[in-house]
This record gives sequence, structure tokens and C-alpha cells, in this order.
Amino acid sequence: MKNVLSILLLFIAFSCGKAQTKQEQEPPIKVEEKTSYYLIRHAEKDRTVDTNNPDLLKKGQERAQKWAEYFKTNGITFDAVYSTNYKRTKQTATPTAKQNKLDLIIYKPFKINLHEFKAKTKGQTVLIVGHSDTTPKFVNDLIGEDKYAPINDRVNSNLFVVTITGTEITSELLNIEHYKL
Repeated sequence: MKNVLSILLLFIAFSCGKAQTKQEQEPPIKVEEKTSYYLIRHAEKDRTVDTNNPDLLKKGQERAQKWAEYFKTNGITFDAVYSTNYKRTKQTATPTAKQNKLDLIIYKPFKINLHEFKAKTKGQTVLIVGHSDTTPKFVNDLIGEDKYAPINDRVNSNLFVVTITGTEITSELLNIEHYKL
């Protein structure tokens, strides 16, 4: 009886040791970081002034506030907010930046180093405010294909969403005019 009990105890101890060793040998599950980029064009600008740096119209100021409300309502919080160095883009980005307690980060769309930008923003949720030509170009650069054309100059309600998880890149274009912007 003692021998049977001893053999049984040895078997149990050996089995537990093997199970623990097997668990230790399994590689840990690797979770890829998700990076989300939300890109919009500036809101409606004042076209009656003779300058390349006009302010937003009242309608544009309202749209800028509505963008902030849209993101908040949809549970989207940002780690960074980027804007070109123009009044209209900064005025569009500011309500969302303030809502997220962030300072605007000024970028130059034709001089940005995409590799450095993606490395710096990896794992973050980022809002990027640009122009009718620079916004779709930035999206195309992020996704690595020429998918989106310049935005019609009278359209201010497009929202591009680019998500990068590991090597998987997805993009979508939403027109949220129906959100009463």
C-alpha cells in the first residue's frame, strides 16, 4: 500500500512539474498596439477677405465646436492634436484640443517625415487637421496607397479614419454632415 501511495505521489508531483514547465515554455501572447488617426479638413473659412490666411466664418466656428462634440459623444479621446499653421486649421482644431486638455502641435504637411511621425504617434489616437488637398494626401501616405482624391473645396464634413494595428492598416471615409455640423 505504501508503494502504491508513493508511486501515486511521485506521479502527481511529476505531472505538476511537467505542466508548469509546459506553461513556462509557451510564448506570451503578443498584443499589437493600435494607432488611430482621425483626419479632417478645416471648417468653413471666410472667402470674402483677400488673404491666404482667413479666419473661420461663424458657421465654421460652429462646425469646429460640433467636431469636438462629435468626438466626445462617440467616446473618442485624443493623445495629440495636429494642425497646420493657419488660422482656419488652428481654429478648427482648438475646441477638440481644449476638450482633451492638449496643446496644438503644428506640422508642415509637405515637410513631415512620415516614418518619424508614425513612430512618435504609435499606440496613440491622433487628430490631424489640414486642408482640401493635404488631408487626403496625408491619409494616402499613412495607408501607403493612392486611394483618396482631394476634397471638394466646399466640403467640410469629411472624416477620414486610419487604424494601424501591427501590419494591418484600414481606412474609411465618413461624411458626417448628417450630424448637423
